[in-house]
Amino acid sequence: MDATRTTRQLEETIDNFEKQKIKDIKTIFSEFITIEMLFHGKALEVYTAAYQNIQKIDEEEDLEVFRNSLYPPDYSSRLDIVRANSKSPLQRSLSTKCAPGTGQVPNCRLRKDQQADNDEEEDEDLDVTEEEN
Repeated sequence: MDATRTTRQLEETIDNFEKQKIKDIKTIFSEFITIEMLFHGKALEVYTAAYQNIQKIDEEEDLEVFRNSLYPPDYSSRLDIVRANSKSPLQRSLSTKCAPGTGQVPNCRLRKDQQADNDEEEDEDLDVTEEEN
């Protein structure tokens, strides 16, 4: 009789455990699926907006903007501004050290190599400095 009662209690415990396990699995998977649906729903919204924005692109207008950026109307004046401001701080300090009569020929030669693209007036100053030393 005790064995029958113990067997029945074990069967009830096993049934309760199985019911709770099924309930827990159902809850976990339901939450997982809900989260995944929210994620993919949001992703679908983002992809839809991206698709609509891509469809709104006017190829001809963008091509025109690109072409205008390649050849700005005041191209030569911008180039002059860049050239005028292109001296680096090192080149500026070297230009003061290479003044005539300072006797620093190596610095002047370095400056000459670095500023090969500068205008002729600076090159003439260097030549005079080297001849004096």
